[in-house]
Amino acid sequence: MDSAEITAVFRAAVARERKETLAAGIPIFYQDSRTGMNVMEQPGGRKYEIRFIPGAPRDRHYEVIREISKDAA
Repeated sequence: MDSAEITAVFRAAVARERKETLAAGIPIFYQDSRTGMNVMEQPGGRKYEIRFIPGAPRDRHYEVIREISKDAA
């Protein structure tokens, strides 16, 4: 398996897990590779720019800065 094939398999697995996680009603958190912004994506499709709060309890470890419009995403 060459590197392009490995990359394709990895991307397919990530896409599948993302879809399954959102379908289960769980938001996902990631850093947008184009903008570097931290993002929380809700199961309904809404996305928010967030800021992580170091040392905060897990249930309050981030704050929403703004909603990201669909045009911007």
